[in-house]
Amino acid sequence: MRILVIEDDLVIANFIVKGLKEAGYCVDHAVDGLEGLDLALNNSYDINIIDIMLPKLDGLSIIERMRKQNIETPVIIVSAKRSVDDRVKGLQSGSDDYLIKPFSFSELLARIQAHLRRSSNVSETTRLTAHDLSLDLLARTVIREGKKIELQPKEFTLLEYLMRNAGNVVSKTMIMERVWNYNFDPQTNVVEARISKLREKVDKDFGTSLIHTIRGLGYVFKK
Repeated sequence: MRILVIEDDLVIANFIVKGLKEAGYCVDHAVDGLEGLDLALNNSYDINIIDIMLPKLDGLSIIERMRKQNIETPVIIVSAKRSVDDRVKGLQSGSDDYLIKPFSFSELLARIQAHLRRSSNVSETTRLTAHDLSLDLLARTVIREGKKIELQPKEFTLLEYLMRNAGNVVSKTMIMERVWNYNFDPQTNVVEARISKLREKVDKDFGTSLIHTIRGLGYVFKK
């Protein structure tokens, strides 16, 4: 899952970005409105977190420009502006949620997860299951044949991406875009290395392999 954070306060931005990365999300950060708008219009994100008071271009204008371009990515406003009028104006601009600073990271994370569930049409689903493998999106746990599998945050995100695309081949580039940053070095073998680690944990001690390499194309999750 890719998230865009548009926040000029570096203390708050670092707090959000660090927390989201620890939770396994891939995060881009913009420090002003124009940079944020450019990223939002030219990249595919699963959710945007936008401050209102930004240099160069305010957050409400960013949201309005996104909606005019028919970009329906869920938006959570995070702002110190707390009056009812401010919140109403924020929601009327096209945002989906409004969180007043200061806020707890756990609340922000819960709201992100709720919006992601709705936008992916899995509002009743917090668990991905395939064959004998179960991935709990809220508890962030993985169980196979009744055994708990310990994964690092990035491994969890990689497995989630593979399971959401079960049966379809996903290329190394697709994985890098969705699990790592766009700016990641395309020559790196990080995807191969992380897939290898994931196989050791998910497949090695079980009778059926679920993660398969399609030579020259990428990877597929299937029985």
